Amino acid sequence: MGLTEILHAGLNFFGEETWVAQVFIVVFITAFLNWTQKRIIARFIIKLERTQTYWDDALFEAARKPLTFLIWIIGLTFAADLVKHESEAMIFSAVAPIREVGVIVVISWFLIRFIGQAEIGLVERKQTAGEPFDKTTADAVAKLLRISIIITAALVAMQNLGYSISGVLAFGGIGGIAVGFAARDLLANFFGGLMIYMDRPFDVGDWIRSPDQEIEGTVEKIGWRLTTIKTFDKRPLYIPNAIFTSISVENPSRMSNRRIMETIGIRYDDVSRMRDIIDDVKAMLKAHEAIDRNQTLIVNFNEFAASSLNFFIYTFTKTTNWIEFHDVKQDVLLKVIDIIEAHGAECAFPTSTLHVPSGITVTDEKTG
Repeated sequence: MGLTEILHAGLNFFGEETWVAQVFIVVFITAFLNWTQKRIIARFIIKLERTQTYWDDALFEAARKPLTFLIWIIGLTFAADLVKHESEAMIFSAVAPIREVGVIVVISWFLIRFIGQAEIGLVERKQTAGEPFDKTTADAVAKLLRISIIITAALVAMQNLGYSISGVLAFGGIGGIAVGFAARDLLANFFGGLMIYMDRPFDVGDWIRSPDQEIEGTVEKIGWRLTTIKTFDKRPLYIPNAIFTSISVENPSRMSNRRIMETIGIRYDDVSRMRDIIDDVKAMLKAHEAIDRNQTLIVNFNEFAASSLNFFIYTFTKTTNWIEFHDVKQDVLLKVIDIIEAHGAECAFPTSTLHVPSGITVTDEKTG
C-alpha cells in the first residue's frame, strides 16, 4: 500500500474534515525528511573528505541539492493528490506529470552536477600530484556528456508528457535541413570547435598566434561556439571557432627550443681579427650552459656590408620561456661584445669616407 492509499484510509477514518490536517502532516514529514537527509549527507561529506578517493566526494556533493528538490517535489505532489480528491479543479490533473517530469529533472541535474564535480576533482588531483593531464580533453568529454544527458532527459520528459518521440525525431530529420540553412554560422562554429578538440592544434593555457589574422595571446577557454583568448595587453578576445578552419595558427607553446639569430658587424679596419673573433664566439656558445649544443650552432663571416664586415650567430636556447629566453639572448650578446673588445676591435656603425684627390686646395673666400 502506497503513501497516498494510507493517507486516504486515514481520511476515511477521521472524516472528511481532516484533509487539511493530513496535508499539513505530509508537508511536515517532507520538511523533516529534508532536514534529516541534509544532516546525514553533511556528515558523510565530512568523513569522505578524509579519504583518498574523490569519486565519493563528487557523488555526495552532487546529490545534495537535487535530493532536496526530489524530496520536496514528491512530498508536495502527494499533498496535491490529497487536495485533488477534495477539489474538482482541473489544475490538479497536472500533478502526476509534474511529479514524473520533476523526477527526470532531478536525475538529470544530479548527473550533470556529478560530471562537473568529478571533472573539478580530477583536474585538482592531477595538478596537485604534478602528473601530466590534458584539461582540454577533460573539458570536451564533460561537455559531450552534459549535452547527451540534457537531450536524453528532454526526450524522456516529452514521452512522459504524451508526445511521440518518433514524431519529434522525424520532424527533426525534415526540419534539420531548414534549421541547418538558418543556423549555418552556428553549426560552422560548433563543428569548428569539434575539430579543435579532435585535431588539438592548441590547448587551454597555450600561447597561440596567427599570421593571417591579428590573433595572439593565451587560450583561456575553448567553447563549442567561441574560443576565448587573453591578449598580452590583458584584453579578452572572443573568436568564433569557424575562423580556425580557414587560417593558419602558430603554437609557440609547443616549441622545443627558441632561436637566436643575429647579425653583428665589425669595422673594416678590424678585418685581421675577424677569424679569431668568430672562433672565440663559437667557443663561448658551445660552453654556454643555456645553449642547446644538440641543435644547429653556426657562427660565420657572412657579408661585406657598406660600412661593416658582418658575421652571424645562429643557435638555439634550451628554454622556451619567453622571459628566460631574452635573458639568455642578452647574456650572449653582451659576451659577444666583450669578445670583440678583447681583440681590440669595435662594432661598426654606418660611416661615410670622403676621398679628396691630390692637387685640390681649399681657399678661404675672405683671404682670397
